[in-house]
Amino acid sequence: MPSLKEFRNRIASVKSTQKITKAMQMVAAAKLKRAQSQAEAARPYASRMARVIANLAAAVSGESAPLLLRGTGKDQVHLLVVMTSERGLCGGFNTQIVRAAREKIDELLRAGKTVKVLAVGKKGRDQLKRLHSEKIVQYVDLSAYRNIGADAAHVVSEALLDLFKAGEFDVATMFFSQFKSVISQVPTALQLIPARAPEGVRPPDLKGAVYEYEPSEEEILEALLPQYLNGQVLQALLENQAGFYGAQMSAMDNATRNAGDMIRKLTLRYNRQRQANITKELIEIISGAEAL
Repeated sequence: MPSLKEFRNRIASVKSTQKITKAMQMVAAAKLKRAQSQAEAARPYASRMARVIANLAAAVSGESAPLLLRGTGKDQVHLLVVMTSERGLCGGFNTQIVRAAREKIDELLRAGKTVKVLAVGKKGRDQLKRLHSEKIVQYVDLSAYRNIGADAAHVVSEALLDLFKAGEFDVATMFFSQFKSVISQVPTALQLIPARAPEGVRPPDLKGAVYEYEPSEEEILEALLPQYLNGQVLQALLENQAGFYGAQMSAMDNATRNAGDMIRKLTLRYNRQRQANITKELIEIISGAEAL
């Protein structure tokens, strides 16, 4: 049985931890509000851009289509862009994204495909290294970016485009977590190359109108597709950031509550042990007095 001093030390230690988790919860809650606003503000742009791309892509086909739209014409080498956070203490946030990526890797390997991984975020890279270290061809470190924005998205999209221009892959799919609420983040897969509008996005209804583009659809797509790719990456990073803070706030709230429960249990054990020691001392005094 631990001594009373050991109980006091453990209680003090858990209280210190509780203060830290409570502070982290409050910081995450403050940052979540801004991150959520940024993610929600970027959604209309990404949706509208996807509709424009879908409308233009419907008018081009074959060799006339830009390279980012038609791809290499093959489906053998797949690049998975796995986006996770640079830090932990966020529950199962990163694990869910990596699990979705691993399931896709296993599916592609069973189909006889070649798989490569572009890791964005330290936690995803560390988890994937355990089973698929040889498949990680590049790692993008975003820890230097205090706030996720266009600069961070440009770094990721440039790394992706450089690999595509070098002929490193045929199809690129991005994995990230779509923010729904504080307690709900949905792991999502989105194909980036060949460029494809997300599910549910349809070209706008022109109601029979015929549009003539100047310059041509092909030239417009050549200019828009890199921006579209960068926009999709930025949207994914913002969704990930909001999901991370939501998951961290929830995890730190649970940790604070668990620390409170542990403090109550340790205090109860401390009081019982203290009472037992007092009773033992009283019995020893009484026994000694009777012996005299």
